Amino acid sequence: MSEHPERRVPWYLWPFHALWRLLSFVLAATGRLLCAILGIALIAAGTVLALSVVGAPVGVPLVLLGFLLLVRALF
Repeated sequence: MSEHPERRVPWYLWPFHALWRLLSFVLAATGRLLCAILGIALIAAGTVLALSVVGAPVGVPLVLLGFLLLVRALF
């Protein structure tokens, strides 16, 4: 069985339904792209901080947070 039951949209509401689905797709794609870019930036900043001894306690968690954001954006 499918998770979502198929719901029929009346023909007179179809343009609004199509516009809503397009808008939700664009927002989801934008959110994933922004999450991936932020993850890569945090990985880069955390790596630079982890190279110094003083910044290592802050850099390593930043790398981990960036990695988790990147994984969330991909899957």
